[in-house]
Amino acid sequence: LLCVCAMLSNTMGHRLVARGALIPRKLKPFLCRMLSGYKSKNDVRDSYKMLELEEGCSLDEVRNSYRALAKKYHPDSGSSTADPAAFIRVEEAYRVVLSDVAAKQKPSDAGEEEEDQFKLKSLQHRHYLSFEGVGIGTPSQREKQYMQFRVDRATEQVLEYQQHRLGSSYAGTDLMRARDVRESKKVKITQAVERLVEDLIQESMAKGDFDNLRGKGKPLQKFSDCPHIDPMTHNLNRILIDNGYQPEWILLQKEIRETIEQLRKSVVASRRKLGEPMTPSEQEQWNQICEQFMEDIRKLNKRVDNFNLVVPIMSRQMVHFSPQKEIVRAQKSYKALMGEASHSDTKESQGEDGKRFGWKSSLFKWLNI
Repeated sequence: LLCVCAMLSNTMGHRLVARGALIPRKLKPFLCRMLSGYKSKNDVRDSYKMLELEEGCSLDEVRNSYRALAKKYHPDSGSSTADPAAFIRVEEAYRVVLSDVAAKQKPSDAGEEEEDQFKLKSLQHRHYLSFEGVGIGTPSQREKQYMQFRVDRATEQVLEYQQHRLGSSYAGTDLMRARDVRESKKVKITQAVERLVEDLIQESMAKGDFDNLRGKGKPLQKFSDCPHIDPMTHNLNRILIDNGYQPEWILLQKEIRETIEQLRKSVVASRRKLGEPMTPSEQEQWNQICEQFMEDIRKLNKRVDNFNLVVPIMSRQMVHFSPQKEIVRAQKSYKALMGEASHSDTKESQGEDGKRFGWKSSLFKWLNI
């Protein structure tokens, strides 16, 4: 029986041992040891073919090929090509090829070890430049300690993230609750105001306050003459205008225009009071008036800035008033007024002379006629 089993292939012998086919129990351990030690050349070649490799490959290639075939044939992989029998054959071939590659590399490894004895080794303190300075002992011990350190650090980061996420969710729920409370209060207030207005309207209708209205029985003027204007916007603007409402930017514009007109009139009136020509004291007084006028213009320019911030149309924005230009304008206005005054005086003098000598000229004309 032993001779027959030895003649069989290694995988076949393992199957016989695994299935217990006609082999006594006492002979099974001995048979397994003998079969594991016996490896024919045909068996090794078949194992290489099973793993889809060639002789002389490296250990990494053997491991990669085994992993790929294990994923393909393993019964727990869930793939459509899963086959337990094929996976057993792949595993047995992997063991045979692995032992063969290791046996071939042993002499070369021994030679490399002899060569490494004569090579310069790196200084011991260089081993502590890695692993972020974590751990003590040999490099392998420090690597294990560093891996544990990374696991602990990752766990702490996960806990901090979960804590931050829970805190933000609680904060968000608190904000949502506060906002819901505010919205509910607004709704309650609005409903209360609407009920109050409705009660007041019903009470006024019962008293007859709406019977003597000015537009009772007349159709409402719903639309404007321009077809390009929104009727709702037109009605809202009309209601606001009828009740004396004006936007803030219109009031500011009106105030700015009235202020600049008053300042111009006041500076021209002050210049007329001083007269022409001015004495040194009057010149000093005029300089003080100009300084005060310039200060008022600066204050007015601040109002212009406020107006430009609230005006809804860019084309309606205003520019700053220049104090120097306003003073020059006041001087021109004063000269124009003085010119008109002198012209009116000459006309009056000519009129008086005409009245004085009018009867003489008429007498001469009558005599000539």
